Amino acid sequence: MTKFKRAIAMIITAVIVAMGLTACGQSTSKSTANQNNKSNVTAKFSVKPSMDAWKHSSEKKAYPDMKLSNKNWLDVSIKNQRVYVKNKEGKVLYTILCSTGNDDGTPRGTFHIQAERGSHFYNASSKEGANYWTSFKDHGIYLFHSVPVNKDGKYLMKDAHELGKVANSHGCVRLSIPDAKWINSSVPTGTKVVIH
Repeated sequence: MTKFKRAIAMIITAVIVAMGLTACGQSTSKSTANQNNKSNVTAKFSVKPSMDAWKHSSEKKAYPDMKLSNKNWLDVSIKNQRVYVKNKEGKVLYTILCSTGNDDGTPRGTFHIQAERGSHFYNASSKEGANYWTSFKDHGIYLFHSVPVNKDGKYLMKDAHELGKVANSHGCVRLSIPDAKWINSSVPTGTKVVIH
């Protein structure tokens, strides 16, 4: 990335953070009251959620190399509440537990990791924030990020324990702390993201 592009990305990130992020696709007018339409995941998977899954990497192996030249990509399954890191042939290299948007709040389609990313945000309107955020749509609105935190930066246990089981975000893709940190630090801008 050139110095100019990096500077523009930093300015955009600063503006987004200063605006308090309407992250996770939640505008100030969007209601989050509809918690009854959460979709429970009941299928059996090789990577299974546990009460403390939010603290650990989803798998006990090294994360894949995400250089753009490798053409690895992220396949987000709303049905399975999983992010599959796949190679160009579609083989699963790594499986990540996630929690997508309740009430069908996560957009479906093909996107790409965007330049906007940061270590922390807090959204006063939803009274939630998160760590290690990485934008994939609308430049800071739809993100990959950690399980949510409160205004004091403490992780919200109710939401953290639902990782990999229930769709309960406002539209973003919630991940464990290490998985969110890995995407934030190791998945390059331009990486393909498919959500279905």
